[in-house]
Amino acid sequence: MKAGDLLHVTRAASVQFTRPIFFRVIRVLDWPTYDGWCWLDGYELGPKMDAVTRRTIFVQLNGLQVKHEHLTHGGG
Repeated sequence: MKAGDLLHVTRAASVQFTRPIFFRVIRVLDWPTYDGWCWLDGYELGPKMDAVTRRTIFVQLNGLQVKHEHLTHGGG
Protein backbone atom coordinates (compact mmCIF):
# COMPACT_ATOMS: atom_id res chain seq x y z
CA MET A 1 0.00 0.00 0.00
CA LYS A 2 1.44 3.36 -1.03
CA ALA A 3 0.56 6.92 -1.95
CA GLY A 4 -1.36 7.08 -5.21
CA ASP A 5 -2.90 3.61 -4.95
CA LEU A 6 -6.52 3.37 -6.03
CA LEU A 7 -8.59 1.13 -3.76
CA HIS A 8 -12.07 -0.31 -3.93
CA VAL A 9 -13.15 -0.34 -0.30
CA THR A 10 -16.03 -2.67 0.58
CA ARG A 11 -17.53 -4.28 3.64
CA ALA A 12 -14.73 -6.87 3.43
CA ALA A 13 -12.35 -4.11 4.58
CA SER A 14 -14.61 -2.81 7.37
CA VAL A 15 -18.26 -3.13 8.32
CA GLN A 16 -18.70 0.64 8.00
CA PHE A 17 -18.55 0.36 4.20
CA THR A 18 -22.03 -0.97 3.50
CA ARG A 19 -21.82 1.21 0.39
CA PRO A 20 -18.51 0.50 -1.39
CA ILE A 21 -16.29 3.46 -2.28
CA PHE A 22 -13.26 4.15 -4.42
CA PHE A 23 -10.42 5.68 -2.42
CA ARG A 24 -7.15 7.30 -3.54
CA VAL A 25 -4.42 6.87 -0.93
CA ILE A 26 -2.43 9.93 0.15
CA ARG A 27 -0.49 8.10 2.84
CA VAL A 28 -0.55 5.13 5.16
CA LEU A 29 -0.63 6.48 8.70
CA ASP A 30 1.85 5.06 11.18
CA TRP A 31 -0.65 4.86 14.04
CA PRO A 32 -0.73 1.92 16.45
CA THR A 33 -3.49 -0.53 15.59
CA TYR A 34 -4.46 -4.19 15.51
CA ASP A 35 -2.45 -6.66 13.46
CA GLY A 36 -3.72 -6.72 9.87
CA TRP A 37 -5.45 -3.33 10.15
CA CYS A 38 -4.27 0.15 9.13
CA TRP A 39 -5.27 3.79 8.99
CA LEU A 40 -5.28 5.37 5.53
CA ASP A 41 -5.45 9.06 4.67
CA GLY A 42 -6.85 9.90 1.26
CA TYR A 43 -9.77 10.95 -0.88
CA GLU A 44 -13.09 9.28 -1.51
CA LEU A 45 -13.76 9.42 -5.25
CA GLY A 46 -17.09 10.30 -6.82
CA PRO A 47 -18.84 8.74 -9.85
CA LYS A 48 -16.54 10.64 -12.24
CA MET A 49 -13.49 9.41 -10.27
CA ASP A 50 -12.79 12.90 -8.95
CA ALA A 51 -11.87 13.58 -5.33
CA VAL A 52 -15.01 14.54 -3.42
CA THR A 53 -14.13 14.09 0.27
CA ARG A 54 -10.88 13.83 2.16
CA ARG A 55 -11.12 10.98 4.69
CA THR A 56 -9.12 8.95 7.13
CA ILE A 57 -10.31 5.35 7.16
CA PHE A 58 -9.57 2.32 9.36
CA VAL A 59 -9.52 -0.90 7.33
CA GLN A 60 -8.37 -4.52 7.20
CA LEU A 61 -5.56 -4.84 4.70
CA ASN A 62 -6.71 -8.23 3.40
CA GLY A 63 -10.16 -6.80 2.62
CA LEU A 64 -8.88 -4.05 0.30
CA GLN A 65 -8.98 -4.38 -3.48
CA VAL A 66 -6.13 -2.52 -5.21
CA LYS A 67 -7.11 -1.40 -8.70
CA HIS A 68 -4.17 -1.59 -11.10
CA GLU A 69 -6.04 -0.72 -14.27
CA HIS A 70 -6.85 2.87 -15.17
CA LEU A 71 -10.49 3.67 -14.43
CA THR A 72 -12.05 6.23 -16.75
CA HIS A 73 -14.85 8.72 -16.28
CA GLY A 74 -18.29 7.23 -16.79
CA GLY A 75 -20.46 8.06 -19.76
CA GLY A 76 -19.60 9.90 -22.95
